[in-house]
Amino acid sequence: MERSVIHLTHCQKEIFCFSVPEVCPSCGEELKGRRLQEAPVSLPSPFTDGHKTSCCLLVAPAHNNLDRDFSGTSDLHTGISNTKGVVYNYTQDGVRRDQSGWALCVSVPLVRPDMFHLLAQWDQYLERFSEGPTWDPVWHKFHEDEHNCFSFCLQFLNSVLELEGQSILTREEFTQSFILPRMRRVSKYTTLIQHLQKHQYYMVDRQEESTPNS
Repeated sequence: MERSVIHLTHCQKEIFCFSVPEVCPSCGEELKGRRLQEAPVSLPSPFTDGHKTSCCLLVAPAHNNLDRDFSGTSDLHTGISNTKGVVYNYTQDGVRRDQSGWALCVSVPLVRPDMFHLLAQWDQYLERFSEGPTWDPVWHKFHEDEHNCFSFCLQFLNSVLELEGQSILTREEFTQSFILPRMRRVSKYTTLIQHLQKHQYYMVDRQEESTPNS
């Protein structure tokens, strides 16, 4: 997942690979000196370093996910980054404040860059929320289905929404609107990576751009 995926077009084919081939894998024509509009580009990765994010929900492989896999059958862990990239996440031992360990994750921005008043209060809100008895294992035990890392993230987000005078989100609403679109992109990206590791190239017919009527 760490290798860059290259995308180029040639002979009416969309071609994906890890490195630009000397000849087109579809027609065999030499690719050297092609026109600029056909220059290869790198696909943006859906993964990010959580410690370089600010005010984001982060999704990463759980500690027991030894393959560091993001598939739907693997355990995932969630956390919230503060403005300095420290990741607050709820575990069986309470709330952790991780300064490492989230270098490969999916991020969901929670605050717009122009919300200066919220950015200024974010760290204070997050620290105060994390110190609440709800997340103290002495008072409330971790439950993998009903009181878990995602519960922590969603309840924190809803506490901020309430402070901002906005409607809170249900688990289903937040999952459908914020989590699933990004995880679908991750699934497509990892499937492409796995195909390239086995077959070197992935090719599909180029979609012709529609020309507007004059």
